[in-house]
Amino acid sequence: PDLIINAAAYTAVDRAESDEALARAINADAVATMVEAMASTGGKLVHVSTDYVFDGTSPVAYRPEDARNPQSAYGRTKAEGEDKLRPHDLLVRTAWVYEAGGANFVRTMIRLMNEREELAVVADQVGSPTWATGLARTIWALAEKGAAGTFHHSDDGAISWHDFAVAIAEEAHALGLVKRIPRIKAIATVDYPTPARRPALSLLDCSATRALLGDRAVPWRENLRLMLEEEAKLG
Repeated sequence: PDLIINAAAYTAVDRAESDEALARAINADAVATMVEAMASTGGKLVHVSTDYVFDGTSPVAYRPEDARNPQSAYGRTKAEGEDKLRPHDLLVRTAWVYEAGGANFVRTMIRLMNEREELAVVADQVGSPTWATGLARTIWALAEKGAAGTFHHSDDGAISWHDFAVAIAEEAHALGLVKRIPRIKAIATVDYPTPARRPALSLLDCSATRALLGDRAVPWRENLRLMLEEEAKLG
């Protein structure tokens, strides 16, 4: 093949802490195998990575060239996968990905909102959601441009997981996906301990991507509404 797009990943962030070997096999070793296979054809590998390769301590959005410092097994294995790429391959980092019909934060929130009268959601982790359809369009556009090296893609805007949950409730209720809007309590990360450490700020600077493609940065809420409309059609 001339092009392979590797969208496969071990993304169970907490489970990776106790299963790092399997995470590495999928997130790094498999990438090396693809690169080796492509070496004989001269083809390009397009690899999808994550904001978790950064430590989340930056006060501003991370640029593609910024130093990595992963704080979890998931982040480490994804960084190792990035290191397997060649200069003419294409790396696209993204964050907080969701899609209609899949297993993700948006669909989990909708389910919980229909089951509970109150939810507690972390409010001190900030990033930007990414609609998978928009990510796919960017990946194809970068490939068609012949882009190589590292690029970032996420939807536009900075929010916390709590902000995102509130917006999901409002938009899903308007579409009839949520019967009633529950109370959504803002909590701190320390109040919701997890095996893996999450970045406190995982915003990605996507300006170089937008400049190359000549397209606009789509606000996260606009794409959330489009995804929920698709979800409503799925029934």
